[in-house]
Amino acid sequence: MSSVNSGGGTPFPKWQIALALGATGAIGLGYWYLRQQSKPVSVKKPNLKDNNSISIEDVSEDVDKKEETVFQQSQRFKNEGNVQFKKGKFDEAISLYNKAIEICPEEQRFDLATYYQNRAAAYEQLKKWSSVISDCTKALEFNEKYEKALFRRAKAYEAIKDWENCLDDITAVCLLQNFQNQNALLLADRVLKELGKQHAVEAMKNKKPTLPSKQFIKTYFMSFSEDPVYKSLLSMEEPVGDGNLSGFLRAKVAFATEQFDEIIPACTEEINSSESESHYIFEALSLRASFYLLSGAHKLALEDFKTIIEAIDVDSKLKVNTLIRRGSLYMQLENTADCLKDFSTAIDIAPEVSDIYHHRGQVNLLMNKTEDARKDFDKAVALNPNFAIAVVQKCYADYRYAMLTQNADMLIKSLTDFNKATTRFSTYSEVYVLYGQVLTERQEFQEAEKLYLKALEIEPHNATILVHRGILILQWTSDIKKAVDLMNAAIELDNKCEFAYETLGTVEVQRGNLVIAVELFNKAIALARTETEVTHLFSLRDAAISQLKVTTKLGIGPQLLKSDV
Repeated sequence: MSSVNSGGGTPFPKWQIALALGATGAIGLGYWYLRQQSKPVSVKKPNLKDNNSISIEDVSEDVDKKEETVFQQSQRFKNEGNVQFKKGKFDEAISLYNKAIEICPEEQRFDLATYYQNRAAAYEQLKKWSSVISDCTKALEFNEKYEKALFRRAKAYEAIKDWENCLDDITAVCLLQNFQNQNALLLADRVLKELGKQHAVEAMKNKKPTLPSKQFIKTYFMSFSEDPVYKSLLSMEEPVGDGNLSGFLRAKVAFATEQFDEIIPACTEEINSSESESHYIFEALSLRASFYLLSGAHKLALEDFKTIIEAIDVDSKLKVNTLIRRGSLYMQLENTADCLKDFSTAIDIAPEVSDIYHHRGQVNLLMNKTEDARKDFDKAVALNPNFAIAVVQKCYADYRYAMLTQNADMLIKSLTDFNKATTRFSTYSEVYVLYGQVLTERQEFQEAEKLYLKALEIEPHNATILVHRGILILQWTSDIKKAVDLMNAAIELDNKCEFAYETLGTVEVQRGNLVIAVELFNKAIALARTETEVTHLFSLRDAAISQLKVTTKLGIGPQLLKSDV
């Protein structure tokens, strides 16, 4: 089951929306995590203009050439270079900037920085990226906080795909300009995505499959109301023998006792036995595939799913459930075409199975197809009105659609339906949690807190509820210490709660504890299961690392360099 987080009007909801939904908005996923509260540090340079990304520094002086000093001559060459630049005669401009640089006295540091930056601007127009980088670097030797040179060099690094250096430069620009330059923020977002993708590809090559927390595993299986294998796992109708269990029956006992690490070996034992001896070959394939999926071994999961789907003698209910699981996995792997194809095939086989529409509804939500999601959840609930998770997801889809279309009547109805669901499904924590997130978004904080506390009564060992409470506290009271305590408690309760590490990491960035934030993001990366998740987490980590480097180098925002709580 997917959960959705969003927020209201404090500084925190925006980065929380990015965290939960992957929404970049106007600024992008990464730089919500770099925002800090210190005032921008700038170096005042008299009469310098900074109008746009391709502009040059243009300072004119009326001087009698007969009385020119060497410095004034350099200024004249620079001004004449600017004239040629504006005419589009970039080689001529470069020649004049050369003359200005050659004769300018060394002590005129800001002016020399301007000359090098202007020459870099001309090289930029000629797409001579190495020269742009070289001249901007020289300009920064004379003025290390020269925003225009940093921005120009960042763009040159982007052109040659040097993502790390590009990120450091654009981070410096964002910090110096207090995150007010939209073009800089958009570049920051682009480079964070590229760098995150690059690191994720490398990390996934060596990533070992790791099972998530027990809570996550149980929640995954509970999101299917018509899974024949899950129903078998919950039932003890089959004989379990005299204690010498093997194969699927051993896996079944392991599942019941939450010894989840034993599931894959036990299922493999069943699958490797001869067909005449195996009574549960397809059940074992399904269960093994699910645990491969949960551990991040996606290729192996797809192989087992394929075996079931292509088998002739497999039960149709199991085939449909396998199509749903594989379709959802394809969505995680960003293969939407095969994802939707599997759901369509499942509908062709069994159009009255509610799980198909429930899980496709979640896919449509992820694709921002809210109206299609509503139709799917309507169908799922019509077919299985007593499945709490589908009912509450329908409430959420209706709420989201009402907000998008500004439909006041639908909005009131969706909130009423949420309230009814808490009465009707009073033993399901998912209902309270999702409703709590909606009320948090609506800034009805006190009611949201009651819902989270009720959810914790139902599932006291569910760490994600503590994280949601922490987010609520941030938005409600801005009590960062209490929020951090709740998130740390979540980690203590469940050391495999990726959501807790990621969310706490973003809070530590907000607090300026960048070293701690990087450690938390690394822990979340180790638990992530898909390249998409890993890319997102690396983007957050890389943003924190870059900010740490830049603040140290430029000596700005010393409060951001804390390494303790």
